[in-house]
Amino acid sequence: MITYWQQEEGLFVKKDKNLIDKDKRLWIDARNVTAKDMEFLKKEYNIDDDHIIDSLDPDELSRVEQGDSYVLTIMRLPVYNPNVEVKYYTIPLGAITFQNLIITLCWTDCEILHDICKNRMKGLTLNDFPALITRILSRADLMFLRYLKEINRRTNSIQQELQESIENSELIQLFNLEKSLMYFTSSLKSNQLLLEKIRKTKIIKFDEEDQDSLEDVEIDNRQAMEMANTYSAITSGTMDAFASVISNNMNIVMKQLTVFSIVLMVISFITSFWGMNIHLPWNESNSWIGFIMIGIICFTTAILTFFLLTKGSKILKFIKRKR
Repeated sequence: MITYWQQEEGLFVKKDKNLIDKDKRLWIDARNVTAKDMEFLKKEYNIDDDHIIDSLDPDELSRVEQGDSYVLTIMRLPVYNPNVEVKYYTIPLGAITFQNLIITLCWTDCEILHDICKNRMKGLTLNDFPALITRILSRADLMFLRYLKEINRRTNSIQQELQESIENSELIQLFNLEKSLMYFTSSLKSNQLLLEKIRKTKIIKFDEEDQDSLEDVEIDNRQAMEMANTYSAITSGTMDAFASVISNNMNIVMKQLTVFSIVLMVISFITSFWGMNIHLPWNESNSWIGFIMIGIICFTTAILTFFLLTKGSKILKFIKRKR
């Protein structure tokens, strides 16, 4: 869907295509773009087809590139979607800047674009496109930091739940949060390279004030990147710790089952021996003495075997210490 926006008294106002003021700068917001929208943008504004496709590619990395009559800037933005399995992820946003026109391309909805449309970003203006791109990147860093804090709180909550009872659902949630942190780390690194390239190549012309803002954005981006790396390492360590706990619990269960099977094996050996076709005590007796004696022998042997298997190693260690 393509919408047209201009500023009136410092506020963004949605415009009908036929009522656009040609004397004012224009922002074209293209979200959830269809094939028809792509063809329209390509023909109407003479945009390279590869640049449109790259802007809508979910895996595209951040970069800045000079076009025929415009500059393409692709940046990675954070997104929260509670309706999918991995709730925190990143998307590319393509910003195509002409002399009096800027077009943003995104394959899905984006909270940062919503904030611009709702005039939640104060001091934003279409009269300075480089400053607009810088403000979008700055807003992205703030969103990254906010989402990282939410991920950390959710990770701590899941960790407390796992300490009480290890369930598959909590482990899957923890794994998805770890994937989100990996997405964030990769996108922040990509944005950092973009900022460095913008500053060094001068493809986008910044004035002195914009240069200061760009440096502030770089600082915020590095802070978010360090936080993402820290949280990712903590989450990865938590996953490894609970994997060790699960493995240890499995070993304990297997040990208990082994002891139980050995005890049953001893009982089975005794009953099999007394059931052989040989002359045995109480064989000619019609009383219950034979059955009772065999039961006593099996019970005593089982108790002795269980005691030796569970306590025998501790007794041996105690004897060795006394020596």
